[in-house]
Amino acid sequence: MSDTYGTDRMRAAVLSAWTASPARFREDANAEEDFALGGYRDRLIVELAQNAADAALQAGVPGVLRLTLQGSVLTAANTGAPLDATGVEGLSTLRVSGKRDDAGAAGRFGVGFAAVVSVCDEPAIGSRGHGSVRWSRAETSAAVAEIPELASELADRSGHVPLLRLPYDAPPLDVPDGFDTLVRLPLRDQAAVDAVRRMLNETSPALLLGMPALESIEIDVDGSVRTVVADGWHVVSESGEFTPDEVSRLFADRPTEERARPYWSLRWAVPVTGTGEPGSPPGTVPAVVHAPTPSDEPLDLPALLIASFPMATDRRHVAKGLLTDFLVERVADAYVRLLQELPRTSRLLDLVPSLMGKGELDARIRRAVLARLPETPLLPALSAPAPAVQTPTFAEAEVYEPDAEWRVEHPAAEPGDEGWVVAGREAAVVAGASAELLETVAGFVPGLLPAGWPARHPAMTSLGVRRVELADVVDLLSGEAVEAREPAWWRSLYDVLPVDDPESLGALPVPLTDGRLVRGPRGTLILTDGGADLDLTPLGLRIVHPEAAHPALLRLGAAEATPRTILDDPLTKAAVAQSLDSPDPEPVARAVLSLVEASGLAPGEAPWLAELALRGTDGELYPAGELMLADGALAGLIEPDTHLGVAASELAETYGSRVLAAAGVLDGFALVHESDVLLDQDECDHDLDGEDDWLDHVLDLLPELDVPPLVPEFVAVRDLELVADWPAALELLTRPPLRAALHPLRVEGVEVPSYTAWWLARHPVLGGRRPLELRLPGADPLLQGLYADAPAGLDEGALSMLGVRTTLPALLDSHGGPEELLDLMADESIEVDRAQLRALWVALAAVDPSRVAPPSRVRTVQKGSIVVAPADDVVVVEAPDLLQLVTDRPLVLAPYDLAEALSELLDLPLAGELASGEVTSQGEVLQVPREVRSLLPTAPETYVQHEKLLVDGVECSWRFFEGAVHCTGVDGLARGLAWATGQWNDRLAVAALLRDPQAVPLLLAEADLS
Repeated sequence: MSDTYGTDRMRAAVLSAWTASPARFREDANAEEDFALGGYRDRLIVELAQNAADAALQAGVPGVLRLTLQGSVLTAANTGAPLDATGVEGLSTLRVSGKRDDAGAAGRFGVGFAAVVSVCDEPAIGSRGHGSVRWSRAETSAAVAEIPELASELADRSGHVPLLRLPYDAPPLDVPDGFDTLVRLPLRDQAAVDAVRRMLNETSPALLLGMPALESIEIDVDGSVRTVVADGWHVVSESGEFTPDEVSRLFADRPTEERARPYWSLRWAVPVTGTGEPGSPPGTVPAVVHAPTPSDEPLDLPALLIASFPMATDRRHVAKGLLTDFLVERVADAYVRLLQELPRTSRLLDLVPSLMGKGELDARIRRAVLARLPETPLLPALSAPAPAVQTPTFAEAEVYEPDAEWRVEHPAAEPGDEGWVVAGREAAVVAGASAELLETVAGFVPGLLPAGWPARHPAMTSLGVRRVELADVVDLLSGEAVEAREPAWWRSLYDVLPVDDPESLGALPVPLTDGRLVRGPRGTLILTDGGADLDLTPLGLRIVHPEAAHPALLRLGAAEATPRTILDDPLTKAAVAQSLDSPDPEPVARAVLSLVEASGLAPGEAPWLAELALRGTDGELYPAGELMLADGALAGLIEPDTHLGVAASELAETYGSRVLAAAGVLDGFALVHESDVLLDQDECDHDLDGEDDWLDHVLDLLPELDVPPLVPEFVAVRDLELVADWPAALELLTRPPLRAALHPLRVEGVEVPSYTAWWLARHPVLGGRRPLELRLPGADPLLQGLYADAPAGLDEGALSMLGVRTTLPALLDSHGGPEELLDLMADESIEVDRAQLRALWVALAAVDPSRVAPPSRVRTVQKGSIVVAPADDVVVVEAPDLLQLVTDRPLVLAPYDLAEALSELLDLPLAGELASGEVTSQGEVLQVPREVRSLLPTAPETYVQHEKLLVDGVECSWRFFEGAVHCTGVDGLARGLAWATGQWNDRLAVAALLRDPQAVPLLLAEADLS
């Protein structure tokens, strides 16, 4: 077998060097071990791919690598230049690369093949049509053992020798079809097999991206085949050659062989989706710098960086120095170009680095990128950026002008085929805005990003993008740019605004019908229900232009206004209140009357309209509430020469009587109508005649309250004091709708008279007499003679509400009714018969004394006659046996059980309080006849018979005193027994029994019939 690659010469030279210098042996063994177990311990696949890429590059053919793991043998077949003697020498030496003059070669250091030592003790490599070369740890150990000078070194290393220093010729290898070279690696043990299997599984497109000459890697693991290609990546590459001056400056601290390769290259790669947008690198791509093989320098960017960074001696980390500084700047430039070449979508933001890196190199690259991005046109915009403004110094002026202010504007460039593309510092983003809104306001926000660009993405801050809040956009809607906008444009803006953020939209401009553009929807009105055609300018209202009206304005504080709600607007009320003092009240009157007409307002619904200034027939201005319709009912009822005027005829012709009446002009009586009225002197003030007195009267009827009571609905007729024709007036007042003003009110559960009923009851409106002085014809006979009959013509319900008396109980229940009745009873001009008087006392006995002030004169019975006597002379009789003691005094006579109540009510003495009723004569005790008990079962056993009965020295016929009946005859005995037993009503029957005991059966029968 011929020595194709000069392996014999190489072995002899190495062994000779080791023999001459055992330290050289030790150095080679240590170096190989360091590379195999240190810097290249897990780079077997990378180094095999690197060799394949360099072979393809050298041959100028597409590079393909097939890695096959069958059992415990790994083979690597590749296309490209075959193995030659120089290659074998490079593989069998350390730090001596045979590819140092190849500008595009991936292998640079001459140590990569040492990676096979970590898993294999018998590597071999051969090319089609050429011989093969192999290395053997066993044969190397045997060769070294034969050299006495190395015996101690071999012993110290426990027999471990450098594997790759002694190459051996080998038979040709079976190179697969389609490939040119094969590397065969019998794996050392199962741990090596597992390690290789893991490295094969981790092989990713990143390996191909770092080696452009290699197009694909086929991986066959025990028959399971997959192909790794670098498709679906967007790649940006940069490269260059250093000048001699740059080499002298940048490579001053680098090894000689690196200075002999004055080239640099870098590549950024990012996976892309079907739309070309950037995606995330697959998990199999290590997040490290590739130089060009993976290093231990972390790079936490979502892109793959492959660059010819100088490596430290461990081949794991990038070496510091000027060369690295130079490449960091080129890496940043290329990264910015990568972002510029990608589609301009929000996915770009994910590629914008944050400031903090995972390592020093990572941080330096990030800082360099971030220094460039804010000034890089990168972002799509809906509008041109703001013009660049420069303020030159005075030194730049041709003539020195201390007071001059210079501003030089450089207009933005015209948009290109893709529209405007702006740098981050020129861009603005509106958080949460819809595409429609952004399109609408783009002309007001320079450099506005389209929809889909998240305002709160951290990259926005890194790029220098201004975040414009919705409130800021609203503030920008000002100046000449919006003054020329048509109302319809504003409506289109409102249509796309996010009305769920009212705070930001508080100053939103709103066009008005009078041509003004005001800030803020709150306080504006949107007319509906036919109000859009009304001329309401004189009222000073902020009416939204009908072409700009939009529901969004309502949610932002505008009010949906009908003619009725505009009438209730404070500005309308203010205009009405000030109209009488206005120098030109006619436009206000026209506007208000048109609103009244459009709203269908009814008379009395808006009482404040009575202040509207209108012309009278005499040409003078009047409040509407002081004008009457010329043909109205009121004009014929009131007295002449009052303060009321008559509405001008042109008003009636233009608007009609209905509208004028609704505006407060008087047709018939004017109604005051108000809801939720507090019955308080300050709150209840409607300028009604005697209103304060009515209020006092009502409050007297109510219990004591901590707060003023509330009347839900207050209705009253005004101007009653001006009436001259009361029959005609009452005909109106007792018919709807005015009749409602007569109904009583219910306040705090108490029924009280309405103002109108109260006023009418106290004025002579019925035949010249007050309704309180009259009774319903044919009403309660107990009121006969006390009240005159009311005149005919009005129904009883109306008369009752006016205060005309109906029944005695109703009179006594009314406020002041008992006192009124006592006053009438004390009137000597009024006749009252004895039965009526007794019934009146019976009714009065039920009245609470606290409701009555004791009368000074009282209607009484004296010696059988009905007389009015001074109260000081009157006695209330509480027992029949005391009548004999007070027969000469005026008496209040009523059922004896009511005597105490009447005494308290009238503040009069009882008869028993004026006479002691002591029996002062002597008599004989006798037995009560047994027959009496048939009528009086509880009659006493005895009584005292007197020839002459004296009580307080006065001769009497009977007396029940200290539990005994005293009498002078049969009638006295009968009265005494009936009173003693509580059967006073049976006294006549007892007298008959005493006179004729045989009549008992008949008397009992008559008693049964009673």
